[in-house]
Amino acid sequence: MSDAGHASPAVPRRRRALNLAYLGLVPSWLLMGFALLMPIMIVAAVSVSTRGAYGGFDWGFDLTGYRQILFNEGWTGEMEFTPQYLMIILRTLLLAAVTTIICLSLAVPVAYYIAQQPARRKSLMVYLVTLPFWMSMILRVYAWMIILGKDGPLPRFLEIFGAPQGLSLMYNDGATLAAMVYTYIPLMVLPVFASIEKLDGTLIEAAHDLYGNRWVTLRRVILPLTAPGIASGAILVFVPALGAVLEPILMGGGKQMMMGSLIQLQFGGGRNWPFGSAIAVMLLVFVMIVLIVLARRAALKEATT
Repeated sequence: MSDAGHASPAVPRRRRALNLAYLGLVPSWLLMGFALLMPIMIVAAVSVSTRGAYGGFDWGFDLTGYRQILFNEGWTGEMEFTPQYLMIILRTLLLAAVTTIICLSLAVPVAYYIAQQPARRKSLMVYLVTLPFWMSMILRVYAWMIILGKDGPLPRFLEIFGAPQGLSLMYNDGATLAAMVYTYIPLMVLPVFASIEKLDGTLIEAAHDLYGNRWVTLRRVILPLTAPGIASGAILVFVPALGAVLEPILMGGGKQMMMGSLIQLQFGGGRNWPFGSAIAVMLLVFVMIVLIVLARRAALKEATT
């Protein structure tokens, strides 16, 4: 009885401390709900509404926006399979995946080289990696338009090796891919660098002592131990690459429609807000599935180790 009497006053104090902690988080919850959850809920609600007579939307439950992704109403009123939007989705996934792979293949050696530098030079190189973020993305894309465009530095350089005069490398998937890699590669370098910097150098020396060449050391030591940084960088690159708008429009000339430009078109000139919202919701669901799968794999790997 005496132990219970001594312990009981601590319980209300602990509860009051927890209540104060929760109350302190209320502004953060309100901000997250207003800035994150509410826009998502609005877009989800618009995706199941009806298209207005003059564009926009009217409140009312209708799944036409989702159905339009795969089916369209023919002249006879029957539903016909239309693969055009499915092809846009697949093209976007492919371009985002290729962008992520190229960024990863370039980021690993760059991050490893930066991690091996002295502290002063390392800080300078990290600053140089983040320097493009100090400039507007539109200006960066326009810079690539000048580099790859007609009479640009790169076409003039290729003329030395026999390329035709007046060559333009713009308005194709290659130009779009180049701009996307340039835009998103810092998002890959930084988390990979953070993982490599924490890597124990004695493990690399031990791999070389055991007659492992550079490729074996990279594959068996460096990549597995830096997997969290690689996964974080892949997410940071792949997710925004799915919704890229500027690069496909400016660098690709709008010739190949991507999901980001398709959504922008539906909310702009197309004025089909339910269809644009449905595509946005499908993109959000796909990204959430990818994140959940990666999180579960990371949790299982951590549990086994």
